[in-house]
Amino acid sequence: MKRLPESARILVTRPRHQAGSLCRLIEERGWIAVPFPALEIKGVPLLEAQQVELAHLEQYDWVFFISTNAVNFALLANNGKIEKPAGVRFAAIGRSTAKALHEAGLDVDLLPEKDFTSESLLSAAPLQNLQGTSCLIVCGRGGRELLAATLRARGATVDCLEVYCREKPVADPAPVKRLLAEGHLQACIVTSGEALQNLLEMLGNEASRRLRDVPLVVISDRLKGLAAAEGFKIIAVSEPADEVVVETLTELLGACP
Repeated sequence: MKRLPESARILVTRPRHQAGSLCRLIEERGWIAVPFPALEIKGVPLLEAQQVELAHLEQYDWVFFISTNAVNFALLANNGKIEKPAGVRFAAIGRSTAKALHEAGLDVDLLPEKDFTSESLLSAAPLQNLQGTSCLIVCGRGGRELLAATLRARGATVDCLEVYCREKPVADPAPVKRLLAEGHLQACIVTSGEALQNLLEMLGNEASRRLRDVPLVVISDRLKGLAAAEGFKIIAVSEPADEVVVETLTELLGACP
């Protein structure tokens, strides 16, 4: 495996409030993290009925948290605490989401063994027959419909509680464009399809053309497919945890010519 130059620059597109740990780990390797948030996460004000729903989870058999943002903004909307009534099972879509629940003092009853996607979660044995059960999905506005649709198809009644929304940030792309034009960007990390689309729009046609030649780290096979369809040539899939992302990045760049 070749040694990367200490000046290697890594574009980090995570939302600003979630990028700190990843940037720190990148810089601990002796590289330069280039934060350029391609997604902004904001809380959604809840209606009174939704606040009651969040405060009284005993009406559900399952509560699904689809991201760390779902956990954190649900906590924020409920005065910093979520009660887990007896008999209610909590499911997390990935390890980071499970960690956020554990840090809030909440046990996780179901977590995918790998992949950490809706598809992987839905493959779990306890979710195959849900006839007569009631489910709540704590999520962001405008997310995928697969989880809710599949749970309903398996016999569950499903409510969705949107506690945050995603927006395209307003940012100056000139520094990133300059790095791309000069060939000084060694890799890019993207963690959602929406961030990928925002990134390409924010950079414009010429810079996006150059970006497609930069090695890319993503966090799911689905996102790899989206990136490949957009013309990215070198793509590696990592688990979402920051430490694993950096290890995947190291392996990817070490293998690049």
